[in-house]
Amino acid sequence: MAQTIYTAAIDLGATSGRVILGAWSRNRLKLTEAHRFPNDYRELGAHAYWELGTFWAEVQTGLRKAVALLPKGAKLSSVAVDTWGCDHVLLNDRGRLVFPPHAYRDQRTQPGIRALAHQGADRIYAATGIPNVFYNTSLQLAETVASCPAITDLATRCLFLSDYFNYLLSGRMENELTVASTSQLIDVHAKCDWSRTALEHFHIPPSWFNTPIRAGTKLGRVRGLPELKGVQVIACPGHDTACAYDAMPAAEDGNDLFLSSGTWSLVGFESATPVLGTEAEKARIANERTGDGGYRPLTNVVGLFLLEQIMRDFKQRPQNERAWADLISAAEKLPAPPALLDLTDGAFTSPDSMKAAIDAQLKRRKLKAPANLAGYTRLICESIGQGHANAVSGFERMTGKKFKRILMVGGGSKNRLLCQATANAAGIPVVSFSLEGTAVGNIARQLIALKAVKDLKTFRRLLSADLQQKIYRPRG
Repeated sequence: MAQTIYTAAIDLGATSGRVILGAWSRNRLKLTEAHRFPNDYRELGAHAYWELGTFWAEVQTGLRKAVALLPKGAKLSSVAVDTWGCDHVLLNDRGRLVFPPHAYRDQRTQPGIRALAHQGADRIYAATGIPNVFYNTSLQLAETVASCPAITDLATRCLFLSDYFNYLLSGRMENELTVASTSQLIDVHAKCDWSRTALEHFHIPPSWFNTPIRAGTKLGRVRGLPELKGVQVIACPGHDTACAYDAMPAAEDGNDLFLSSGTWSLVGFESATPVLGTEAEKARIANERTGDGGYRPLTNVVGLFLLEQIMRDFKQRPQNERAWADLISAAEKLPAPPALLDLTDGAFTSPDSMKAAIDAQLKRRKLKAPANLAGYTRLICESIGQGHANAVSGFERMTGKKFKRILMVGGGSKNRLLCQATANAAGIPVVSFSLEGTAVGNIARQLIALKAVKDLKTFRRLLSADLQQKIYRPRG
């Protein structure tokens, strides 16, 4: 009888978190959601913070539930953590927090982003391959050091959130490469090291960081949770987008474009080399890293955050899957909007009212606002689809590649209106996978580290044989 290997994926997103139990047997993966919980930042005064104590309590609850789901006599082999990028904690030698963990949507980086745009952005981009964006760790840490100079005496380590949860689980402080590469502090020309140019520019102590580790590194056994005694903590790609990429069964010719569609839409591809230069910087191409240490040139398009947020402005908003399906059907029946939203509008970053922000842009452009929620849904999905298409054409222009398909995972892959809008605008098929992308990629790296699967290429091949997919072809 084939042995079943059980692993747990802790997948923390910016709006929800979950713990997924994976069962690998006969080269097939079965996922069971053990625990899901809402996630949001809280505002205190003028700033926004994450409630890490709540996160940790929910993670522990999820792990206990995962263990409870195991068949009698079965044991959990390993656990791994992925989160969104850029956000971090500052700790002292004893691992205690010495600064409140800010959320990336905090407005504190705005002066820094303007200053860098005025002077130094091109030099930092050439050094790191990461554009000047408000959520960058570099800008967050620069503001922390400037506003609280004593922090350089108090803090001795900086861990990204996935690193921090790895530390809480294993007791080992490490910086994993994929999540570190979101920071605008990694040297884009080095295999695995920090950029001295960037650290010096932002006045960040190099001693706060270790040389990054690769995905697949074993960090030790779980501490402090008797139910998980002996369970191995493995560093998967700490950035959830890197996990989502790992899960995609891409063609080996390298002509597939990846789209992880959620709060943000991450559009990119895998490459042996970064995409750099003036046009790449202008297009905000971020040269993040893969779990294997290669490159994931990608661009960040405003995603379903617009749709998530506008729901707050309507009393009659969907509360279940049936209601969501009805809303999408209603939106599909409407005529195409005469003009689309400019997704680069900074007003969409963190508005008090998304409807008011959209209406204000439309009014400035002398355009009529939609009449109802279905109208806004159609406008938002069509606009995001065009944003995806713009990213595709930009990559083709900068690289000389011709992409044949868009592989789409994440919450947006279940939205047929968005999938079809993307295919129409891009002019190439969209392959939507019924796939828990981040959780699957998280578990893939655990299985490889446990030597249950040879490598990522093998995992993708095995996964694709048992994967549900839907193809959306361009319509005129």
